[in-house]
Amino acid sequence: MGRNPKEEKFFQGLLQEVIDFFELNDYRSYSLNQIHKAFAIRDRKTKEIYGDVLNRLASEGRLIRQEDGNFRFDNESFVVEGRVDHVNSRFAFIVVEGEGKDIWVATADLNNAKDGDRVRVQARKPSEKKKNDRPEGEVIEVIERGSSDVVGVIQVTPHYAFLIPDSKKIYEDIYVPRTEVMGANHLDKVIVEVTRWGSPGKKAEGRVIKVLGKAGENETEMHSILAEFGLPYEFPAEVENMAASINPTIPKEEIKKRRDMRKVLSFTIDPIDAKDFDDALSYEVLKNGNLEIGVHIADVSHYVKTGSLLDQEAYKRATSVYLVDRVVPMLPEKLSNGLCSLRPNEDKLTFSAVFEFDPNGVIVKEWFGRTVIHSDRRFAYEQAQELIEHTGEVTDSLEPVIKSLNQLAHKLRDARFAHGSVNFETAEVRFELDEDGKPIAVHPRVRKDAHKLIEEYMLLANKRVATYVHELKKTDPRNTMVYRVHEAPDPEKLQVFSTFAKKFGYQVTTEPKHVSKSFNALMESIEGKGEEHVLQSLAVRTMSKARYSTDAIGHFGLAFPFYSHFTSPIRRYPDVMTHRLLQHYLDGGVSPERAPLEIQCKHSSDREKLASDAERASIKYKQVEYMSLHEPQIFDGIITGVTEFGLFVEIGDTSCEGLVRMVDLNDDFYDLDKDNYRIVGKSNGRVFTFGDAVKVKVRDTNLAKRTIDLEMVGMRGAGAYANNRSRKRDMPRGARSSKVIPRGKRRR
Repeated sequence: MGRNPKEEKFFQGLLQEVIDFFELNDYRSYSLNQIHKAFAIRDRKTKEIYGDVLNRLASEGRLIRQEDGNFRFDNESFVVEGRVDHVNSRFAFIVVEGEGKDIWVATADLNNAKDGDRVRVQARKPSEKKKNDRPEGEVIEVIERGSSDVVGVIQVTPHYAFLIPDSKKIYEDIYVPRTEVMGANHLDKVIVEVTRWGSPGKKAEGRVIKVLGKAGENETEMHSILAEFGLPYEFPAEVENMAASINPTIPKEEIKKRRDMRKVLSFTIDPIDAKDFDDALSYEVLKNGNLEIGVHIADVSHYVKTGSLLDQEAYKRATSVYLVDRVVPMLPEKLSNGLCSLRPNEDKLTFSAVFEFDPNGVIVKEWFGRTVIHSDRRFAYEQAQELIEHTGEVTDSLEPVIKSLNQLAHKLRDARFAHGSVNFETAEVRFELDEDGKPIAVHPRVRKDAHKLIEEYMLLANKRVATYVHELKKTDPRNTMVYRVHEAPDPEKLQVFSTFAKKFGYQVTTEPKHVSKSFNALMESIEGKGEEHVLQSLAVRTMSKARYSTDAIGHFGLAFPFYSHFTSPIRRYPDVMTHRLLQHYLDGGVSPERAPLEIQCKHSSDREKLASDAERASIKYKQVEYMSLHEPQIFDGIITGVTEFGLFVEIGDTSCEGLVRMVDLNDDFYDLDKDNYRIVGKSNGRVFTFGDAVKVKVRDTNLAKRTIDLEMVGMRGAGAYANNRSRKRDMPRGARSSKVIPRGKRRR
């Protein structure tokens, strides 16, 4: 018989009291009678309730019932809250913030929790024999459901429909009544709102709330990726209207409040197809022979006032999203591409960091504040690079300026690496798309001096702004600031990487003080070698993820004790926060409370991860689409992952990654040698190892799931290969005019 709400509340209170009692006395066990005495229980009905309490706690695994019938506290178990990461159909991880290790949960023990749900989990510490293993557990309560909106392809029949989710982390179809399909056609991409979550023996049920279009069409797929990650692709009308109402004229009164730098040579250097220019450099040789270089950033906070509709929408988004073929901006176009964009030959309001350098490249003076500038030229990276590389007679008046800035950037970069900054150059790609958005080519993105020049001055401004605010107040607690932080690598991950690097003959120290120097030595040693990409990729995976915080714990990868994001307020909300805080302190303001800002930092970090996941999903989609458009051919690849179910292989310059399934290695039965990142044939002894160069061909592509199945053809240099057909990479049929779509800006 069920309890009424009052009785249930009383019962829950007893549960907590009893578990607290056992936890305080975790060195001994108690019988039911001893519990009655300990709690001074005399009446029969209350004794029965306490009996129910003990049985409930034992069934939940929070108490252990011994063979003699007594109960004791299970000090090997613990209850925590976390977020479900359903990595495959067999198991999930419960990600617990602040915990060293996630909790492994079998799918059968998820109790109908889904990916993204916040849950309470009963977990058990790993035994001493398995001290390196993760704790295991089971979900005992779903606290909060994740998004109820699911994107996928709908299959419509005369009487009912099913949604096949796009997400790789949702493993069950969703039932949709025929009356709830909202006019969607068979195999359309749609968004379904889950109206009833699944239970044992019953599928989840939902209704179509938006029809995105025909599956496979570029516009449909890009919108579905945004929807899958809960990212908007259009602004509310009231936000657009507010942006449209802003007067573009800069009042003379506003200019008088600022440092007027309109007569100082200024210019931007950006991707060739960029539309939002949020940073510019100025260059001036002073009378004393020193160089004054200004880093000028769009003054977004002048136009986006705290608490306004524009501000609320910008905070909600927190970042611009860079998909393969488009940018979904944080701010409406009037701001991002207009008022705040530092376009050439226009007066613009900026927030600046101005540095005076002596001939040795040492900063002798710095200034921070609001300015007004006038950009004299807009350079594409390629144009700036041409000036850097030019060796003949000077024909462009700005060539000496660009070369001078580049020489100083090299000095700044050398000093940064000397102080422990880690030199990672991660592989990036760009796509050539035809007019229908189909990929006709994939190219590796090459970073040259022009890219590194801009990056170096942005890093300098970000570092010095953070340091300035931190040092304004010499005693703790310091002034509250929004920092970009990056912890040192996890020691366990570092040890695993060090062990793996040794297999290639390289030494990587695990001593905290020497890790960055060791990593740089490794990157230099492997440059141009076959194992470069593999070791570099694994080294990146070893690193922690950068995030935003009000805790000044430093940035390990850059070796900066204090680092902020100041240079991209058009596309990152934390930069807007940094501008506001800096101006507040320049005006003599006192430090605000940290707690509200820390919440904003956490939100911005979470949104950045979503945007990054969506960006990767769009890249993966185009890679799969690109491979699907090619006739079968043999590709050179590198093994980049070794698992119990197969080998992940990355294909040459395209960076397309596919899976060679274990079941398709039909020449033998293979065992996984997890510690050595390899699989070994039981009979023939053939070995496939992480980092091996192999030859593969495409077996199958699945655009809906964004996966590529590969077939192993042979090891590179092994002679003839099966089906060794022409290796020409012809343009697929139907490809017409093309456009080059670059990736978004790098994140630090």
